[in-house]
Amino acid sequence: MSSALHPAPRTSPRFRALTPRDLDGLLQRVSLSAGERLALRAVSTVLPFRTNTYVVDELIDWSAVPDDPVFRLTFPQAGMLPEPDLKQMADLLSQEAPKAEVLRAAHEIRMRLNPHPSGQLDANVPVHEGERLAGLQHKYPETLLIFPRQGQTCHAYCTYCFRWPQFVGESELRIATDDITTTTAYLRAHPEVTSTLITGGDPLVMSTEVLRRYVDPLLEIDTVRSIRIGTKSLAFWPYRFTSDRDADDLLRLFEKVVASGRHLALMAHFTHPQELRPPVVREAMRRVRGTGAGIRCQGPLVAGINDSAEAWAELWDETTTLGAVPYYQFVERDTGPQGYFGVPLARGHQIFRDAYARVSGLARTVRGPVMSAMPGKVCVDGIAEVAGEKVFVLHLIQARDPALVDRPFFAAYDESATWFTDLRPAFGAREFLPGLGYLEHRTS
Repeated sequence: MSSALHPAPRTSPRFRALTPRDLDGLLQRVSLSAGERLALRAVSTVLPFRTNTYVVDELIDWSAVPDDPVFRLTFPQAGMLPEPDLKQMADLLSQEAPKAEVLRAAHEIRMRLNPHPSGQLDANVPVHEGERLAGLQHKYPETLLIFPRQGQTCHAYCTYCFRWPQFVGESELRIATDDITTTTAYLRAHPEVTSTLITGGDPLVMSTEVLRRYVDPLLEIDTVRSIRIGTKSLAFWPYRFTSDRDADDLLRLFEKVVASGRHLALMAHFTHPQELRPPVVREAMRRVRGTGAGIRCQGPLVAGINDSAEAWAELWDETTTLGAVPYYQFVERDTGPQGYFGVPLARGHQIFRDAYARVSGLARTVRGPVMSAMPGKVCVDGIAEVAGEKVFVLHLIQARDPALVDRPFFAAYDESATWFTDLRPAFGAREFLPGLGYLEHRTS
């Protein structure tokens, strides 16, 4: 038996999800007026709310609410909806409107929140033998994203999450598959795909037995050299790796992947250093690393939660100490409540730079701020003056067109810009780079 599998605590709190029906009771812990509680309920009718007892009892400092970062990370905030939409939903709830009317109004608001940015439902969907493959995304030649049907929820939902359409109960907005046979057939037909990312939701809400149904077939495909699992479970339910009923089975599955010669990486989402403080998180990370799997840590820069250099420097330092690799600092995507959580690119770069300057070289594996935009992953490298013009210096870490990768380009400086589509080429140019057109990107 590997060192990953012992010792581990054999008692575990039982996982208990908390949903909108629990929201009023949870908010009794803090001093909010009836109107304030109504506003938060109104937000939760449009955008998803789900937390659990571990997050509530172990991660949130209730004496610091409403400013506590994990509270803001997991509980609805009134500013997440435009004021007219918030008022509409609050009025419907206070009038006890019929459920169908509430659902109709919520749907209309969701459709205005850009539920599927960056071509997720058109440009990213692969085609095999003339059929579009729902539940898969193939944006970059070497990487295929797989969305297991059983994994399209999370142990708790982040308020900023760009995957929010997965969780609101509207089937036409959901990306999911359980067609493993067609997935593997597509991979065999596309040997350029060397890396798969099993994502969600959170695949680690699934039992190990179900997860294995998606992982094992990948090990039969020689061209797949790495397998990634996108997860927030290390932060929101670390018992998944220590003392859940099938925690040891999960680690054995990880060992099997590593023994096959593949690189296995948990793409762990950590948003604030507060998520790393419980001892069980450290034990969970130790056990994962003991299987030979790697842990890479990423998360977005989010206003009111982690928009300080101090928070990011502590996060990168601590994850590095625990043997994980700082990977990406993302820009809040142009969907859902971006208007509330988004940080201007100029300020975001300053926060990144100040944090980067405070950490050792081991933590400087991190890249950011990065926008997962329509053309690819656009990194803000800096702000400079070139030929008398103040500009953003940018490059594509990853791109739909590999010819564009790692080629620097410039955008006119805009202090208020929060996303790629807010930018225009510098120096009066009509496009950022040949093949990376400005007018096309403004209308995509």
